[in-house]
Amino acid sequence: MPHDTTADDLRAIRIDQFIAHPPAKVWRALTDPELVARWLMPNDFEPEVGHRFTFTTTPRPNAGFDGTVHCEVLQLEPEKLLRISWRGGEHADWTVTWRLEPEGRGTRLFLDHEGFDPDDEVQQFSRRIMGGGWRSHHFARIAAVVADLP
Repeated sequence: MPHDTTADDLRAIRIDQFIAHPPAKVWRALTDPELVARWLMPNDFEPEVGHRFTFTTTPRPNAGFDGTVHCEVLQLEPEKLLRISWRGGEHADWTVTWRLEPEGRGTRLFLDHEGFDPDDEVQQFSRRIMGGGWRSHHFARIAAVVADLP
């Protein structure tokens, strides 16, 4: 079950979870475009600083979102850290950071999704919806993808 520390921070979603597999396997799930598509969205990601890529999903016209998330790899430390920009629609200009820390025989996976404007109702709505998605769906999907890896 993910551990959520976002309740008091209107600017970010912060979640961590233990995954019972080594960092190398978790890293593959975060950086192999085909594996990322299995737990998140179709993409043209490449694990290279400066690479610009997109995620595609269902448009949400009521939130000013056309279904395309424009991203760039900002920082990359193999098996330790992946930071990307995350821009979509009229309101989204965030960063998403994944940190991996060895823990026993597994990995503690941290997510920091940052840059939400506490005074923007649409961004706060997005923060609540996306926070719920990260917690209830994506972390479980990442763990399932990792468990399927040889």
